[in-house]
Amino acid sequence: MDYTALKIKVTDIVSQSGLLCEDKLLKICHLLRDSIDYYDWVGYYFANHERRELVLGPYAGEATDHVVIPFGKGICGQVAVSNQPFLVEDVAAQDNYISCNIQVKSEIVVPLFVAGKNIGQIDIDSNVKAAFTADDQQFLEEINQMVSVLFV
Repeated sequence: MDYTALKIKVTDIVSQSGLLCEDKLLKICHLLRDSIDYYDWVGYYFANHERRELVLGPYAGEATDHVVIPFGKGICGQVAVSNQPFLVEDVAAQDNYISCNIQVKSEIVVPLFVAGKNIGQIDIDSNVKAAFTADDQQFLEEINQMVSVLFV
């Protein structure tokens, strides 16, 4: 997998003028899902700190019922509280997992920081157990760093 080529494409998307932020994020979600075979669902959730919940933003993949997730609930909700990436090799082994699709076997969630504040996260599901590695985490942290300029 060529993470470098994907990062160049993400940089190009982020820098496109005339596109709304949501459209750029949607293009990035589709790019990642279409380019990495074990990225079966890719989406962004954004934090509403006053209500202590995450709200679904742009995504690529099957529709989900989880459009609002309370802080602390599920993998995404835990990342909203911990501010740390969370890589889950086997979602069935997680007590606090929210099932979006019975096909999902593993998940990675990486927070999105702007000026040191967690404003949301990228959430990726895979239908393959133990699909994600430390390389995926580093790659997604870099993607989120590129995306963060959209919110400054």
